[in-house]
Amino acid sequence: MACVTERKPPGVSFENWIDKQIRLAQERGDFDNLPGSGKPIPGGDVDDELWWVKNYLRRENLPTDSLLPTPLQLRREIERLPDTIRGMPSEQAVRDVVAQLNLQIVEWLRAPSGPRIPVSPVDADEVVATWRRQKQYVRKPQQESPPEPAPDPSRAGRRWWRRGR
Repeated sequence: MACVTERKPPGVSFENWIDKQIRLAQERGDFDNLPGSGKPIPGGDVDDELWWVKNYLRRENLPTDSLLPTPLQLRREIERLPDTIRGMPSEQAVRDVVAQLNLQIVEWLRAPSGPRIPVSPVDADEVVATWRRQKQYVRKPQQESPPEPAPDPSRAGRRWWRRGR
């Protein structure tokens, strides 16, 4: 777009003006060597009017959760909470995550938008109890120390200061 055209002259129809601009750009070679030239336009499912959105999300590796209405996003976060807290190092970190989620839920409850889906705040004590149960399962049982080797019978009865003799 190094060459920006001037305004359409009065008395010339838009169709003629645009066709002229396209023809001049083709003559200059502005359309040569464009990425994807000669390839068909990717078509999606004929019955799906949002095929291009799905292709964009797939191409950019974006999560589809962001397309959900707010109450469904919140419910999904509540469902994923046990997985979210699994690796948390402390009870305070778990409570902070729950407090942040409850803050989002209360904001939505004050000004709901989207479909009316029941969403209620999460009980932090229940989540902490779940975290503790998960932490118990994750802990490894204490490894027993290897048994001490049996004393050498040839050295039995020797004192440490006599070993060198």
